[in-house]
Amino acid sequence: MKALSKIAAGVSPSATLAVSALAKKMKAEGKDVIGFGAGEPDFSTPDRISYAGVRAICDGKTRYTPAAGMIELRQAICDRAKADYGLEYEATQAVVASGAKHMVYIALAALVDPGDEVIVPAPYWVSYYEMVRLFGGVPIVVNVSEEQGFQLTPEQLEQAITDKTKAIILNNPSNPTGAVYPKEALKAVADVCVKHDLYIISDEIYDKLVYDGVPFTSVAALSDEIKAHTILINGVSKTYAMTGWRIGYALSPAPVAKAMTNYLSHSTGAPGTMCQCAAIEALSGPQDEAEQMRQVFEQRRDLIVRRINAMPGVSCLKPSGAFYVMMNLEQIIGKQIDGQVIGSGDDFAKLLLEKSLVAVVPGSGFGAPNFVRLSYAISTENIETGMDRLEAFLKQLQ
Repeated sequence: MKALSKIAAGVSPSATLAVSALAKKMKAEGKDVIGFGAGEPDFSTPDRISYAGVRAICDGKTRYTPAAGMIELRQAICDRAKADYGLEYEATQAVVASGAKHMVYIALAALVDPGDEVIVPAPYWVSYYEMVRLFGGVPIVVNVSEEQGFQLTPEQLEQAITDKTKAIILNNPSNPTGAVYPKEALKAVADVCVKHDLYIISDEIYDKLVYDGVPFTSVAALSDEIKAHTILINGVSKTYAMTGWRIGYALSPAPVAKAMTNYLSHSTGAPGTMCQCAAIEALSGPQDEAEQMRQVFEQRRDLIVRRINAMPGVSCLKPSGAFYVMMNLEQIIGKQIDGQVIGSGDDFAKLLLEKSLVAVVPGSGFGAPNFVRLSYAISTENIETGMDRLEAFLKQLQ
């Protein structure tokens, strides 16, 4: 057999999916695993949205749509952006893909040539780094510390830019840190991008999951000039508990939207028609279910943050958005349990799963090796049980 593609051979699997798969395998074996790896809401899709998908099937809406998605959905996307953030886009500037993850991939496909540099602030979502490499791009990682609230500064961005820099990927609110950029801090970063004529790929999939009354600012709403440099990524997965429906979208300048549409037309085409119909209902209908879910996540966040920060040797910042916490392990690096040394978050996650049946995601996949990520998109009961097991595990460390 001839060798695989060098690019494909060099791609690492998703750390989040790997942990979830291992936890599910152990559960299938009858082990009582508490999984904090989930990157999806544990709620069911609201009935009105599900029924819209069912009606679409019953009405025969099962055929291909345009590659960029149904015009009705693209208009609903524009209407939602205007209602939420005052953003004005034409329906032709909206492009639909099979989830926000796929949409980031398509955006990079439209922008990145081999050798182009893309700035990726770390901690980053696991797939950004590998996606850049898939197109021959060079991910330039800029480490953003816990002490600075996991937020990139304009000074850091300036230092990372070279004549090869094409774009930056911003994730706001952030997976894995839950950080939310204040308006002025976001504008300072975006102004640097405009100054150097960089594209801003802004992944805002968690925009409706923001807590403590913190206002969310979409980067494209900061100014017309910034908007002209922005590919705004969003979707229905997190806000409406629709992860399996696989509907993500982008709003961008017309030439970028056209390039992304062309790429889709020769690869996947548009997502399932019935799924697009459900997404129209999600975006156009009442938004109260989304707010109810947000309130529950906020309560769970408060619980998990309080529990972690009361434990010996670990800590976490209180995140302002998404549904994750990054737990700092620096005080326990070098400690051991049953003769096995914890040298990194990978070691910690492996031992915690094996000995306490608690699944967390190692921070190495996010560019933060001395952290682990925990999702609180699980029941309050499971959070309490998992925290009890984590606390007992920590007390055994020597």
